[in-house]
This record gives sequence, C-alpha cells and structure tokens, in this order.
Amino acid sequence: MDHLHILEKIKMIPVANQQEVENFIDFILQKAAKKRDIEQKTRKLGLLKGRMKMSDDFDELLSDFKEYT
Repeated sequence: MDHLHILEKIKMIPVANQQEVENFIDFILQKAAKKRDIEQKTRKLGLLKGRMKMSDDFDELLSDFKEYT
C-alpha cells in the first residue's frame, strides 16, 4: 500500500474522526520508538570474546583454604 493511497483514504474520513486516526498514528509511532529503545538496550553476547583471560589454575583450591580440606 503506497502513501498516496493511505492519504486518500484519510481524506475520506469525516473530520470528526480524523483526530482518532491521528491519535492512532501517534500511538503506533510511540510503540515503535519503545521497541527500538528496548532493542538498543539489549546486551550483545560475545563483546569481550578474546579480551579476557582466565588463569590456568582457576579451578584449583586457594592456598588459604587448604587446611580445611
């Protein structure tokens, strides 16, 4: 559906109801803006891949706790 077709239909709506159409368009635009904001706030996985290094003995028992084993 092209823009001209939509505009022609809007022009056929009685003036009293055109405000409702404008309100609905505003609602749709706000909904789309909220969706964009949520998508932008979503964390992206793997951003630090290759930038962090874990030591080879990460899973080994700490020397401070050896007396408790």
